[in-house]
Amino acid sequence: MANENVELMRGEPEIAVKKLAIPIMISMLLTASYNIVDGIWVAGLGQAAIAGIGFVTPIFMILNGVSVGLGNGATSSISRAVGAKNHEKASKSASHSLLIFLIASIVLTLFLLVIQEPLLKAYGASGQSLVEGIKYGTPLFAGLFAFMFGNGGSGILRGEGDMKRAMYAMIVSVLLNFILDPLFIYVLGLGSAGASLATIVSSFGSAIVIMYWILIKKDTYVDVKLKEFEFDSKIAKDILKVGIPSSLDMFMMSLAMSFYLMFISTVGGEYGIAAFTSGQRLYLFGIMPLTAIGSAVAAVSGSSFGAKNWDYLRRTHAYGTKFATMFAVAIMLLIVIFAPQLALIFAYTPETAPLIPEITNFLRIACFGLLLVGVGMPSNFMYQGIGRGTTSLAWTIIRELIFTVSFTYIFGIMMNMGLTGIWLGLAVGRIIASVLNYLYARYTIGKLKSVLEN
Repeated sequence: MANENVELMRGEPEIAVKKLAIPIMISMLLTASYNIVDGIWVAGLGQAAIAGIGFVTPIFMILNGVSVGLGNGATSSISRAVGAKNHEKASKSASHSLLIFLIASIVLTLFLLVIQEPLLKAYGASGQSLVEGIKYGTPLFAGLFAFMFGNGGSGILRGEGDMKRAMYAMIVSVLLNFILDPLFIYVLGLGSAGASLATIVSSFGSAIVIMYWILIKKDTYVDVKLKEFEFDSKIAKDILKVGIPSSLDMFMMSLAMSFYLMFISTVGGEYGIAAFTSGQRLYLFGIMPLTAIGSAVAAVSGSSFGAKNWDYLRRTHAYGTKFATMFAVAIMLLIVIFAPQLALIFAYTPETAPLIPEITNFLRIACFGLLLVGVGMPSNFMYQGIGRGTTSLAWTIIRELIFTVSFTYIFGIMMNMGLTGIWLGLAVGRIIASVLNYLYARYTIGKLKSVLEN
């Protein structure tokens, strides 16, 4: 199985991106269903619980982002070794990745547990929404290791092109979450804490499955031998030069989210936060297929770069952009057309029913940004694949912190357009930055031609 995956990575890039993207897409949509399922069950707890979880979202993005980011570092390092036909380096990259996951999970768990309450207050949480936020956040942060080894382990599998088993592990996780959510939240009466506990236990199931394949069954392309492990700073740096910037991608998005929450709280209060939290779940669900295509682009770009095949690199990015844009347009149309029906998913109780008009408004305006987000997202992942994590980070900062934060403030606060202005700012900022990112990516690929062909 592993050799077939590796040969696929080294083959025609269009075929590789398409075949690798589909299982990643299914896996990520399943991952996104965590938030959807949590949102459906938590909606029955009332507006304060919805808002409390919304305030935790930026911190959760850091938690999840670090695990995904370090997994991307593993993917980049391993895929470049696969392209260069260096099996020993690919295996060492996998071993060093596991060590990095362990250290990061310990350090970040302690850090997040200490800062969560001050951060929630800084975002504007108070009273019952603060209580609900802490109840939801504490188990989530305490169980960081489950996300770290689940998402990070998936990154190792993606590096060798084994996307299907990463998907199978996620199916196990989602099924567990589907069963445990109502059990923990309502049957055991744990409320908001039950939602996060269900997520952690489910993620732990995914991590166990992946670690079994890598460490015990040992039927992966990479051959991890923990007893023979010798630390190599060059390999660790190779992983971290993509892993750290990729993790900071999520941190920057979380920082931007903090600004959005402050703006929304200013003009819409708890009502605006609850509407945004519910609508954002669907937006994040909508971009999952684009992220999946981007992840496939990262793996195939890394293999092409490692093999010094400039034409394959160029074709990988071009096809990935086309593929992602087609999905983005389709998803945008579905969300805009069925916005009122989708809003009902998170506002089905008498208490939350007043949120429906604003959730619908969010979906029809903010999600319009998906129209061109598919143009920019594969570019970010291409940078990661070729080992340029800082470039990917720079474009995340440009998109979220410079363009999108600025436009949300201008439309929502300065022009006094309220929540509608903030939703409009989210769309406009992301569209402009995505187009610029694509143009820079084509320029970067052009500059690499002389480097790779010599």
